[in-house]
Amino acid sequence: MSWALADVAQTPRDRCEVNWIDEAHSETIAADACKGKVKWDPVHSLWNGGMALAAVGLVPFYTTPAAIAVGFKLTGLMVLLGHSVGFHRLLIHGSFETTPWMRRFLLWCGTVAGMSGPLWIVRTHDLRDWAQRQKHCHDFLAHRRPMLVDAWWQLHCTLKLEDAPRFDLSRLEESTPIRWLERTWMIQQVPIAALLYLIGGVPLVVWGVFVRVALTVHGHWLVGHLAHRRGPQSWHVRGAGVQAHDVPWAGLITMGEAWHNNHHAYPGSARIGLHPGQADPGYTFIRALERLGLAWNVCLPTQLADRRKSLLEVGVCAPCIKGQVGRSAT
Repeated sequence: MSWALADVAQTPRDRCEVNWIDEAHSETIAADACKGKVKWDPVHSLWNGGMALAAVGLVPFYTTPAAIAVGFKLTGLMVLLGHSVGFHRLLIHGSFETTPWMRRFLLWCGTVAGMSGPLWIVRTHDLRDWAQRQKHCHDFLAHRRPMLVDAWWQLHCTLKLEDAPRFDLSRLEESTPIRWLERTWMIQQVPIAALLYLIGGVPLVVWGVFVRVALTVHGHWLVGHLAHRRGPQSWHVRGAGVQAHDVPWAGLITMGEAWHNNHHAYPGSARIGLHPGQADPGYTFIRALERLGLAWNVCLPTQLADRRKSLLEVGVCAPCIKGQVGRSAT
């Protein structure tokens, strides 16, 4: 299989934009972020629910210290390399560039993280990103409902807007390997499970696949729910109907993704933890790649300052924060 088309250009426009939505298309201009119906998504519901049930049902019978260690280490590794760096900062936002082979590896890790394939992740993320920048949007997209309702919606359902924006994923869809990852995202767990079984038997499979995927999927939902409900804020995005919050206790375990208020303010930035004490392992990894010559064109908040007014018009809640970010992000 040729991987040549996997390396599509990843900075199509201003990196603060919702890059994979066609903002200029008539469908997007006329789109309504409020009107729509929440419907059961059988594919992701059975996957997410099945992983959770398998984890809960098997853990009491197949748990060893080694399996626990492998499970948590693999979870952290795939969240770091796959979800945070590969899918979110590279594929979705194009916040840095890397070599073809590293890009392929990171996108594979993103798929193995277990939430879905790359095209579904891009569509789901960008629809939410676009909707939250509107003055009003559906409760589904704002995480506005109570926790249990939001959990059911986000983990087992999908939103069908009556007038949805138009996605332009043509450059991604032309990639044979990306289409392959999209088709086989569930099956990607099989070789991981086989390898773990050969190394340590069923306990490693239970913790390295079922527990890992369940933790990743449900943890992603929980942090996303909290990040749009409560928590500290340093920035206010003018004109956006949904504001983000930081979730400090999850900053490290989400590899920096939980500093969500920063991310709303500077969505194209490779660095999300902007203030002192905000751990950001995802950016640390990107910086390590940069030092090795494996990453370049790394986008930071200082490079986005002149572009904000045309899109976000980010304001500062505390006067001192802007200077701190300017110094720490360089």
